[in-house]
Amino acid sequence: MAALALFLAASYPFTKRFFAIPQAYLGIAFGFGIPMAFAAIQGEVPAVAWWMLLANVFWAIAYDTEYAMVDRDDDLKIGIRTSAITFGQYDVLAVMACYLMTLGILCAIGLLQGLGWGFQAGICVAWGIATYHYFLIRHRDRGQCFKAFRHNAWIGAAVFSGLVVDLTILPLLAS
Repeated sequence: MAALALFLAASYPFTKRFFAIPQAYLGIAFGFGIPMAFAAIQGEVPAVAWWMLLANVFWAIAYDTEYAMVDRDDDLKIGIRTSAITFGQYDVLAVMACYLMTLGILCAIGLLQGLGWGFQAGICVAWGIATYHYFLIRHRDRGQCFKAFRHNAWIGAAVFSGLVVDLTILPLLAS
């Protein structure tokens, strides 16, 4: 799996010449640590790992499309492909749909894994942040799109915080 991960990471820069949505490839390359971690710890890659990878792919498409919206004019001039170009006038809708898919998949995983209200609260906060991104990117202003891109760490922080609350803080309070 490590050799495949290395190939994915090394080949990503070339995908902008061949793929209409190289951000999906980026999501696979960046997220391939998910199935690798499951394989290393559990000795297998269960379905939940692949669902987590899929959520990561949608998230990468969302945040990297926000970034691609900043560079759209330059990318058109030099002839590379990006999701912002592929989605065209539907770029904002596509970003929001990808956030919805990401958080919907993570919500479903949380329910299936028995995570409780702490994790779901983190998902709700992440959705609130994603909604804020809509207001940043809706006019396609370069500065605001870049701000939304940089702001994605807060989406990850919200999901992670919900997980910490659910798995650490709530059990301590219950005992």
